[in-house]
Amino acid sequence: MPTHFSPEALKFLRGLKRHNDRAWFNERKPIYEREVKAPMLALVAAVNEAMLAFAPDNVRPPQKALFRIYRDTRFSPDKHPYKTHQGAWWARTGLEKTSGGGFYLHVGATEVVIAAGVYMPEREQLLAIRRYLVDHHAEFRKILANKKLRSLMQPFEGLPLTRPPKGFAPDDPAIDLIRCRQWGVLANLPAEAATQPTFLKEVIVRFKAAAPMVELLNAPLIPKPRKPLF
Repeated sequence: MPTHFSPEALKFLRGLKRHNDRAWFNERKPIYEREVKAPMLALVAAVNEAMLAFAPDNVRPPQKALFRIYRDTRFSPDKHPYKTHQGAWWARTGLEKTSGGGFYLHVGATEVVIAAGVYMPEREQLLAIRRYLVDHHAEFRKILANKKLRSLMQPFEGLPLTRPPKGFAPDDPAIDLIRCRQWGVLANLPAEAATQPTFLKEVIVRFKAAAPMVELLNAPLIPKPRKPLF
């Protein structure tokens, strides 16, 4: 199975963006399964093989990494039933049910997004990362300043707070990082990049460059092993 997508896949996603309803999708579900879902599963499996060398704790079974195309509309004013992109998320082992650092990819109707970092940390995780960055901000900045990473991806804006969070000094050397609510890097490519035979390489080279950052952000979130009582 190829690890890139056909023009038919992009055609399907563009059509879904225009006709986001169940009748349209159900008539074309075999196209989705064949042209979108199957190549993405193959791509995830191939990325997993590469990640064994630089992010083994983030390797996930393809079916677990893949996001459903169906939207959860229960609490959303937007009742469109389908996402207009196919995404995948490589969470760290032990943090699958939370929002620790990981790797993200989606192929959409108009663009490809390749990203890595912490996007929606839980309250306790947010505090843990901020405290960790107080002592490790220089290391984090050095990773972000890496020429290879900067040539491939750009930092998140981070949704910064306007004021320092409670418990942190305004003049802390890490305050610009501490005020953030998410940390990471991303790259936006044209949707047509997903149709190229080099697509797998484009994903892997960015994930590999971002791996040290993901590892640093996960460091304060990993549960510590319990010491034996005796």
